[in-house]
Formats: sequence, structure tokens, C-alpha cells
Amino acid sequence: MTDSETGGATRLETSRHIAAPADAIFAILCDPHGHVAIDSSGMLQDAEGDRATAAGDSFLIHMDREPLNDYPEMGRYDVTVTIKDFEQDRLISWSVLGRVRPQIGHVFGYRLEPASGAEEDSDGTLVTSYYDWSDIHPDWAAMGIFPVLSESALRATLGILDRTVRHGHPASSWWTTRRTTSSARD
Repeated sequence: MTDSETGGATRLETSRHIAAPADAIFAILCDPHGHVAIDSSGMLQDAEGDRATAAGDSFLIHMDREPLNDYPEMGRYDVTVTIKDFEQDRLISWSVLGRVRPQIGHVFGYRLEPASGAEEDSDGTLVTSYYDWSDIHPDWAAMGIFPVLSESALRATLGILDRTVRHGHPASSWWTTRRTTSSARD
């Protein structure tokens, strides 16, 4: 998908209601291994580093380009995720710094809002995933290859995030605690 296919837009976003509290979801989004766990592209293979707690924090992601089959010759490589925006339980965004020069400059992020009741139920969180390439380096913009991910990939990642928070990712003990408490009442 190129800019001409997106009508010249430079940002994709999609939302999903997740029946979990924002802090449980945000815990996964701040965890380097959480990024790997919810990736729908298959590119994120592993991670190193500490949980993000503020803008400026960074961690390493081990990547493999082969699953996208667009530039398989890139093979396996590492990128540094650097947190740009951080509002606890509300907003997290990051840029990806890799081996390519000039750096690309695209931004990925999530915005979390209390569910309004218009969705499945009034409990939970409305999670918006976005991908913004409005500030990419002009050399990359001239190549006409953006966006590198589709809205359906963002949507799939939200589905995996929903499943991951419900099935108990180590970063989020909410579901495990909820299931244990429910079982104890039965």
C-alpha cells in the first residue's frame, strides 16, 4: 500500500474495545516482550531491555524481515525502540531506529480511553493503534513505499493484544488474578 493507495494520508489508525482495564493493557504495551507477543506481522522475534516507564526510554527488538516478504534480503536485524510519548495508562508511542540510513522516522503508538458504553459493554478500554509516517525522511518518502503496514495489520495486532491480555501475559497479571478470584467464588 502506497500513499496513492491511502489517498495521500500519512497516518493509519484503528480502534478496538478490549474488556480489560487500561493498566493491564498498558503493562503489555510498555514491556519489550509484550511488543513481540502481540505483533501480527511475524517480524518481531525477541526483545531485550527494561519496561518503558517514560518518554526517552528505549529497548532492543530482534527483527526478521522475511515474514513480510518485501525485503527478505534484510534477513535478521536489530532495531532500537525509543519511546516518544508516554502518559501512564493513556498513551504510548515510539520511533524505530535501525541500521538503515537515513533513519526512517515513522512512529507507532497506542491511545487508551475508558470504554463509553457504546461498545460491547461499559467496562474495559477503547484501544486505538496508529502508524504515522508524516515525518519520515524525504529520501524514504520519495521511495513511495509507505505505509509499510496496513490497517488490517494494526487491527490484527489489536486482536492479538485482546487475546494476550485476557490469557495472562506476564506483564499483566489482571486476567490471572481475575480468573483466580472468579474460580474461588465458584
